[in-house]
Amino acid sequence: MENPLFGTAHLLDEVDKKLMVLLRDGRTLIGYLRSVDQFANLVLHRTIERIHVGNEYGDIQRGVFIIRGENVVLLGEIDREKENNLPLKEISVDDILDAQRREQEARQEKHRLISKALKERGLNVNSELTQDEF
Repeated sequence: MENPLFGTAHLLDEVDKKLMVLLRDGRTLIGYLRSVDQFANLVLHRTIERIHVGNEYGDIQRGVFIIRGENVVLLGEIDREKENNLPLKEISVDDILDAQRREQEARQEKHRLISKALKERGLNVNSELTQDEF
């Protein structure tokens, strides 16, 4: 039988389940959904922030986490069987943060070189714009 709930009311079926939430700023949170309201604001319990770099990941404990509904990009239930069989290697928080910093620096350098090449060809790229402005 199909679920008769629409919109954010459908999230009521997910209460007390382990969810993965992708936020607009790129962060990935994993925790147990404890509460939801009509605006899709979420309360996660026993939350971790998972950082991925390549085939490695690290988890930062966050505890109770309140998420404004407008910041949620993706939300889904975690399959416990598949969660234990991830092809990723868990590393320490310090190591994953260092790897993330290096990856961000490399991405910024690449963007700087592309902007420089475009500018030399007479094209101007406004790097002040963010995805939220589109």
